[in-house]
Amino acid sequence: MEITKRVTFIAKEGHEEKLKKLLEAMVKPSKAEKGCLNYNIYQYKANPRKFMAVETWENEEALEGHKNSPHYKVYKSSYEPHTEHKYTDELDYLVTVS
Repeated sequence: MEITKRVTFIAKEGHEEKLKKLLEAMVKPSKAEKGCLNYNIYQYKANPRKFMAVETWENEEALEGHKNSPHYKVYKSSYEPHTEHKYTDELDYLVTVS
């Protein structure tokens, strides 16, 4: 079963660029992972301190593989000094259009 997560970050004031670079560095290697169906990072226009990652994984095994990847471990050990707040939501599809 597909797993879609939305991870929202609020950067500490003055740390927007550092957090942005850290999040951007996750995109290419994450998209190359087995089981990654979608992985995108967004920055809010109305609040440049706010970022959102939207990621979809084929299944729990793919998500766990992601969490054990070298680039995830770098992110995990690096984001907190630049982040004021972080929260994660898991999403369900309501309608799928083919």
